[in-house]
Amino acid sequence: MKFEQIPREDAGGAARQQDAFSEQLRFWRRSIAKHKVAIVLLTALVGAVTALVVSSLTPVYRATATLFVEPARTKVVSIEEVYSGISANREHIQTQAEIMKSHELIAKLVSRMKLATHPVLDPRQKQGSSTAGFNWREYVPAGWIPEEPPISEKAATEAAIEAVASGLDVQLVRNSQLIRLSFESPDRVFAATAANSFADLYIENDLEGRMQMTQKAAAWLTDRLKSLRGNLEAAERALQEFRDRERIVDSKGVALGASRQMEDMTSSLVAARQKVVELENSYNQVQAVLKGRVRAKLDSVPAVLRNPAVVRAKELENEASRRLVELSGRYGAEHPRIIAAKTDLHNASENTNRAVDTVVASITREYEVAKATERTLAQALNQSKTEILDINRKEFQLASLEREVQTNRQLYDMFFSRFKETSAIDHLQSTIARVIDPAIVPSLPVRPQKTRIILTSLAFGLLLGIVLAFMLEYLDNTVRTSNEVESRLGAPLLGILPWIPARHANHELQRAFLEDTTPAFVEAVRTLRTSVLMSMPDGANKAILVTSSVPEEGKTSVATNLALALAQLKRTCLIETDMRRPQIARILEVDPDAPGLSQLLAGTEPQERCIHQFRDSGLHFIPSGPVPSNPLELLSSPRFAEVLRKLEESFDVLILDSPPVQLVSDAVVLADIANTLVFVVRADTTPHQVARGAMDTLKKGKTQLLGVVLNQLDWDKAERYYGYGKFSYGGKYKSYKSYGYSRGDAGK
Repeated sequence: MKFEQIPREDAGGAARQQDAFSEQLRFWRRSIAKHKVAIVLLTALVGAVTALVVSSLTPVYRATATLFVEPARTKVVSIEEVYSGISANREHIQTQAEIMKSHELIAKLVSRMKLATHPVLDPRQKQGSSTAGFNWREYVPAGWIPEEPPISEKAATEAAIEAVASGLDVQLVRNSQLIRLSFESPDRVFAATAANSFADLYIENDLEGRMQMTQKAAAWLTDRLKSLRGNLEAAERALQEFRDRERIVDSKGVALGASRQMEDMTSSLVAARQKVVELENSYNQVQAVLKGRVRAKLDSVPAVLRNPAVVRAKELENEASRRLVELSGRYGAEHPRIIAAKTDLHNASENTNRAVDTVVASITREYEVAKATERTLAQALNQSKTEILDINRKEFQLASLEREVQTNRQLYDMFFSRFKETSAIDHLQSTIARVIDPAIVPSLPVRPQKTRIILTSLAFGLLLGIVLAFMLEYLDNTVRTSNEVESRLGAPLLGILPWIPARHANHELQRAFLEDTTPAFVEAVRTLRTSVLMSMPDGANKAILVTSSVPEEGKTSVATNLALALAQLKRTCLIETDMRRPQIARILEVDPDAPGLSQLLAGTEPQERCIHQFRDSGLHFIPSGPVPSNPLELLSSPRFAEVLRKLEESFDVLILDSPPVQLVSDAVVLADIANTLVFVVRADTTPHQVARGAMDTLKKGKTQLLGVVLNQLDWDKAERYYGYGKFSYGGKYKSYKSYGYSRGDAGK
């Protein structure tokens, strides 16, 4: 068995498609799991509201009567009508169904059954009271609410008609001639009675209507026949008078003879004109030579040359000329043979001239005879055309009178036949439909179907909750996972710091790496330290700027713990460049008014007094010092760059805690001075558009972006919703405590 090797491109594309599909499935599972409580509550709320509404609805009963509609009776006169009979019958049944829905028929039912006073349909019996019989007006003091005007009889009738029309339903049974006539009402007995009464009324109404139409048609046909009979007699008299006046016996024979005579004359005229055309060219050539318009001889005319007599004469003349030439070479001019040859040549020339003259005279004579024949035939043809036009005019008038007589006779015969049929139908009328299944009193309501409605509402609520969950997830523009750091921010991930669920009033979280109270957090800081050191070549990139896009993202906590972690391996100095809202002094337990960066940049304090050391951790730091009025000008001054260069000579790593990018421009200035940048993003809080915009702003400086720190990630939530499981970061960090990795191992 041979196996074909899949190309790398195809395998990679299939793997990417599979990964994309798996990611989509994880997104669906995560969305549902994250919002499952809201989905369940929304589903229960929709079901409860639906159940409450359904329980208050009045049950409605449906009674149905089935009618068989007789097919339309049409006279089949062609094969097309045979094939179209099914379509016509369907249209007939559809028409009857629409007639059943007509306002006139419903009004007749209301009048016959006196439904305007029926308790179910009479609005006057419901006026001032609820459907349950509770009259709330009895409990309202008199005069507080104006009395409703009484409902008139006409308004009650119209209301009853509208109620019957809304409760009536007419349905066609497919591929049959049956119609189901249904009526819905809260009163089940009334529903059955109304359906049966409406079916009977429809049949009776059709009989009455057809009877009235038959009587009207018979009366109209009687009057119409009298008029048609008079028109027929007048047309016949006009036809006979025209024949007598024009003395027409048989116009068809006369017209046929004249037509044949004209055809013969036309053929003769065409032949004569063709002959004239043939002779005209020769005649013109001869006349041109005779009148001297052409320098040529008559014997050079083609018509003359083609004549047999001229051809023979020319041959004899040529023969005599040839003999004279032969004898001239042997004898002298006075020799008898020469004289005889000249005589023969002269005679031959005379014969040729006489033949040419004869042919020319013949051509002229034939041309003149042909022209005369053409003129005679043209005059005779014109006279024949005049006679035929007169015959055609009379024939047209005769045909018009004959058609009028024939049309009047056909109309009279047709109306007379229809009059006989109408008279016969007047005595025999069949019903258009019959009831084959009368309506019975229903035992169960047709609506509301409470169970189905409630189940449908639950399904709708569940679907709505799931859709809302998907929408919330799609609309969530925060950074939640390590994959989203690279996909949404376009930057590498340096590390993930977990969220510690506790209040840290004494800044324990900012010193968590040193105090080692949360092993998962400490290990996450170690991982971050390793990523930073691996991203920084030795001897370069000493100044590391730590910032974020907006406040409350934990950049100060990241900067402090990262500095404490780096202090175990390198000479590290933490510089608080956030001189607007300083916190490092309180976090690292020094006096807020202690000498710091603002005084160092202002030159009021030496560098030795501004650098402090935190306990025995080996971390040196420069707090903000007194808050200056112009922090941005101090950071932009050459003095700050000079201070950094001196500090780089004394320390291996400088950590710069910067203000947020979106609030002030301090971080942008620092990004042009520091060597590398660590950007902090708070998980599941900061919109990725905001973070991406801040990073794009910082990239305008010369600093190099090491990566992004995803801060305050809730591991429990990440494990439930975002796929961090037993072997993920959260699982590893939580298991470190069980292995005994504690503060005692920190220096190793």
